[in-house]
Amino acid sequence: MELLRLWLICLTEASHTERNQMIGKQIVQLQPGQFVTGRFDLHDMYNAGLKCDQKKSAKTIWRWLETLQRGDFLTIQSTTKFSVVTICNWDLYQEHKSDNDQQITNKRPSNDQQVTINKNVNHYNNDNNDNNEEKKRLSERKRYAEDSTSYRMAAFLFSKIKEWTSSVKQPDFQLWADDFRKIVEIDKRETELVKIVIEWVTEDTFWRKNILCPSKLRKQFDRLVIEMESKAGKLKKTQSCGGEMNERRSDNGSDIVGSEQNYDLFVRR
Repeated sequence: MELLRLWLICLTEASHTERNQMIGKQIVQLQPGQFVTGRFDLHDMYNAGLKCDQKKSAKTIWRWLETLQRGDFLTIQSTTKFSVVTICNWDLYQEHKSDNDQQITNKRPSNDQQVTINKNVNHYNNDNNDNNEEKKRLSERKRYAEDSTSYRMAAFLFSKIKEWTSSVKQPDFQLWADDFRKIVEIDKRETELVKIVIEWVTEDTFWRKNILCPSKLRKQFDRLVIEMESKAGKLKKTQSCGGEMNERRSDNGSDIVGSEQNYDLFVRR
């Protein structure tokens, strides 16, 4: 069952179309049946929703992925930063539209009878389709007021990103606000902790290039907190024995808590 779960994750992550994906500063061209991943990303996807005693280590999950490769289910092309996984015989998992594979239902008119069943678990669409569906759902719900906490979180993250790069376009703040609502209401994150993580991640030279939206922040939140606290602990050890660390700092020594700049965008006290 464990190997089957991993195989289904690979199928759902695979791209359905040829597209480009930005990985840091590098553009990776993906063909249908390919996706970009890494040990930690695959670890997070596999363990999502599992009980503690069912979760597996990143090493174990990657070894299973290599087992699928030896069985000619997929291939793995690894670099020093990421891996590209290619599903073998991808076309065999797709059922194309034809006159013979139409399914007709009694409730549909005759001009709307073509329905194909995708053998890949395609309820996970590509990024663009996800975005369109999310916009459609948002349009059916209430919009977030600009003075709401969720909207202020979205504006705060964007302002911090703009401090180190001017190449990003203004996002859909309604989508971002909904992601922040999930972070606070569903994931039960304290708003003050979210603020601290945002300040740290946008000043960390590695993570700020990978966390450019709240959905990525949400996905990596636990890992970001662990790394932030680990690096803060290392800096603390370098302090003199009689000194005390008055503020947390990122790996390059920049403040993550001290600055109150743009804080009024985040939460209203």
